Amino acid sequence: MNTLIQEQRPAILKRHVAAVVAGNALEFYDFVTYSFFAVYIGRTFFPSTDPSVSLLASLGTFGAGFVTRPIGSYVIGKMGDRRGRKPAMVLSFAMMGIAIVGLALVPSYARIGIAAPLLAILFRILQGFALGGEVGPTTAVLLEAAPPGRRGFYTSFQSSSQGLATLAAGIVGFVLSDLLNAQQLQDYGWRIAFLLGVFTVPFALIVRRDVPETLAREETSEIAGDNAPMRPLLVVAVIGVFMLANGTIGTYIRNYLTTYAITTLHMPANIAFAATVVNGLCTIVFGLWSGVLSDKLGRKPVMLYASVLLLALIFPSFLVISHYRSTVTLLGAAALLSILSTVSIIPMIAWITESFPARIRSSGLAMTYAVSISVFGGTTQYGVAWLIKKTGSPLAPAWYWMVAAVVGLAAVIATNETAPHKIAATPRLSPEPAQPLSSRAPS
Repeated sequence: MNTLIQEQRPAILKRHVAAVVAGNALEFYDFVTYSFFAVYIGRTFFPSTDPSVSLLASLGTFGAGFVTRPIGSYVIGKMGDRRGRKPAMVLSFAMMGIAIVGLALVPSYARIGIAAPLLAILFRILQGFALGGEVGPTTAVLLEAAPPGRRGFYTSFQSSSQGLATLAAGIVGFVLSDLLNAQQLQDYGWRIAFLLGVFTVPFALIVRRDVPETLAREETSEIAGDNAPMRPLLVVAVIGVFMLANGTIGTYIRNYLTTYAITTLHMPANIAFAATVVNGLCTIVFGLWSGVLSDKLGRKPVMLYASVLLLALIFPSFLVISHYRSTVTLLGAAALLSILSTVSIIPMIAWITESFPARIRSSGLAMTYAVSISVFGGTTQYGVAWLIKKTGSPLAPAWYWMVAAVVGLAAVIATNETAPHKIAATPRLSPEPAQPLSSRAPS
C-alpha cells in the first residue's frame, strides 16, 4: 500500500518547498518581532513609573501567546493529519494575519485606557493559537517532500526559516532604531515593524494554496492509535519535550539579547538589534549545515556533541558579555551561542518528526513542540527579566539556560538513532520504520 501512496502523491517541487519555508518564516517574523520590541510595546500598553514593571507586563503579554499554542497545535495539527497538510497551513497563516493586523493597530493605553492592553493580549493569544498549528503541518510537508537520505536537510528548513524570520526582524529593528529616536520607536516605530509583515500576508496565502498535498488519502484511513502501540509514541513525545526545552529556552534567551543589551547592559539600540541580525544569520547558515551533517553522521551524534559544547560555553559567554559590554563581545557571544544552539536543535526536530507515523505526524510533532514551547518558551523571557530584577546579576540568563541545557542533554542521551542510513544498527522507539516513503516495502 505504501508504494501506491507514494505513486499517488503529487511531486513536490523546489518552489513548493520554498513556499512552505517562506510562509513559516513570515509567521515566525510576526511572532518574534514582539520580543524584539518588548520595551516599547510595554511603554505603549503598560505605562508605569518603573520601567522594569512595564517590561515585565509586556513580557507577560508575550508569554500569553504561548498559552494557546498547545490548543492550536491540537486543533490545526489534527486537521493536518485528517484533512491534509495544505488546508492546515493556510488556516494557520490566515489566523496569524488577522492577529498581526489587530496588534499593530491597537491604540495606546493613553488613548483608550484598559482596553488597549486587553486587546493586545487577545491578539497575542490568537497569534499563539495560529503558530501552534503551524509547526506540525509544515514540518510534515518538508519531511514527506524529502528525497531519500535528505530528511535532516529538508526538515532543517523549519528552524532555518525561523532564523530567517529572526534575521528579517533584526534588520528591520536595526534600521528603525538607526533612523528613529527612542520616543519615535515607542510612538510608532514598533508598529511599522509589525505592518511590514502584514503586507506579505496576501502573497503568502496565494503561494501556500499552490503547494501540493503530501498526505495521501490512504494514510488517513487509520485513526491514530488504532494500529500502533501508544506507549512508545508517548516516550517519543516526552523525550521530545525535554530535548526541546533546552532548544526553546536557548532560542528565547538569544532572542532576548536585544532587550537584555538595552535594559541590562545599557547599550545602544542599534547595537542590540545587530545581535539579533547575527543570531538570525547563524541560525540560517548553521541550521542547514546541521541538517546535512545529521544526514551523514546521524541525528544523535550531532545533537550530543553540540549539546555538550553548548553547556560548557553558556556561562563563559555571558561572563564576557556582562564584563566588557562592547559591540565585539556582544556580537561574538551571540554568534557562538547561536551556532551551537542551532546545530543541536536541528536534528531534534528531524528525530521527533521521523519518530511519529505519517497518520499522526502533524499533530504529534505539533503537540510535542507546542507543549515544550508553552511550558518553557513562554516563561523564559519573563523569568530571566524577573531574575535579573531580583538578583541584580547580569549572569541570570546564563544560569537559567544552563539548567535547561542539562535537562536537554539528558534527553538526548536517551534517544535512539532515526537517520535512515543508521536505522539498521539502532532499534527505534516508534513502531514505524524510518525509511523514506519511496524506500518502504509495499504492504
